[in-house]
Amino acid sequence: MDTKDENGLNKASRTLLLVGVLFISVNLRPALSSIGPLIDMIRQDIGLSDTLLGLLTTLPLIAFGIVSTITPLFTKRFGIGNTILGAMVLLTSGIIIRSFGSIFELYLGTILLGIAIAFGNVLIPAIIKRNFPHKAGFVTSLYSGIMSLGAAIAAGLSVPLAVELNLGWRGSLGVWAVLAIIAMVIWIPNLKRINRTPPRRSFKEAMRKLSGTVLVWKLALYMGFQSLAFYVILAWLPAILIDRGYDASYAGWMLSLSQATGIIGAIIIPIWAGSRKDQRLVIVSLIIIEVLALIGLMLPGIGMVELWVGLIGMVLGGTFGLALLLIVLRSKDAETAAELSGIVQSIGYFIAASGPFIVGLIYDLTHVWNYGLMLLVVISILKLLMGIDVGKNRKI
Repeated sequence: MDTKDENGLNKASRTLLLVGVLFISVNLRPALSSIGPLIDMIRQDIGLSDTLLGLLTTLPLIAFGIVSTITPLFTKRFGIGNTILGAMVLLTSGIIIRSFGSIFELYLGTILLGIAIAFGNVLIPAIIKRNFPHKAGFVTSLYSGIMSLGAAIAAGLSVPLAVELNLGWRGSLGVWAVLAIIAMVIWIPNLKRINRTPPRRSFKEAMRKLSGTVLVWKLALYMGFQSLAFYVILAWLPAILIDRGYDASYAGWMLSLSQATGIIGAIIIPIWAGSRKDQRLVIVSLIIIEVLALIGLMLPGIGMVELWVGLIGMVLGGTFGLALLLIVLRSKDAETAAELSGIVQSIGYFIAASGPFIVGLIYDLTHVWNYGLMLLVVISILKLLMGIDVGKNRKI
């Protein structure tokens, strides 16, 4: 006899819900990672400046920061399942508008898809807390791993889709609407598997209590420092290597390597951390590896660039999965998880949005990339100080 869990779901229903979660997850990065490789094509076609082109990456991060905080407003009104469905509709619309319009539509679509992805970022940990609490580490590893995989595939296919299939940059960006539509179709049957529960507190009360908790701020800073390091590497690693004398092709492959090893970290680390009641050992181990790899990258004379880049990618991917898992583990229930996820990711992405700009400014002032890498070492130490506390086995 197939036993039901505390939410009234049998094994088959839980499996179908997990499939739905993973299809939503794989949609949370392609719309973002597909734009970078196509920047030159977009510049040549519509003549935007580098500053305006940079907004195509920055706007979604700003949307993450703003929308993440208010996401619980929507879940308290419409429920988690319906809010995620609405986010997929908005994501599809944003991709289509961005891909097949003028300059105004390019930015409007970018803002819309950024808002949609922010909803998904916040609510998937709440779904995990509600429906997979006893397998949080395993499910988080699948979620973060599939999200990283989606990012890597989209980045790799963008130029071939545009050039080899003659879709152009618009068609290449628009392809990902098909993936979002598939996710919607798969998600709709899951709506009945996610029961609506009346909120136990108002949005205002929840934000007041969470924002007054030191542990929440430490978790938010941990998330923010992790994301800052990730987006700095994403933005500047090729430029750092080209400045060292490597060609552009090699620099691009090293960025791909960092994303690939990030997938491995995103899968392995949450499983390891989820098997433990206390995550401090995991946090300390990751920081040690990250600092050693950054120092290695700062010393070009010792070589082994592939090793240092691979380790940095693995650590950043693993730390991202760990940050998401900590949101689940530190929450008492799904409602708290949605609220905590919102405030943590909001603060985190506002911090992350500043990283590439600050490192770029440091380089403009000094013409030395190592100062930016030294900043990442300092950020790692700060991340350790925050992580030591959030890694303890306790609830918010």
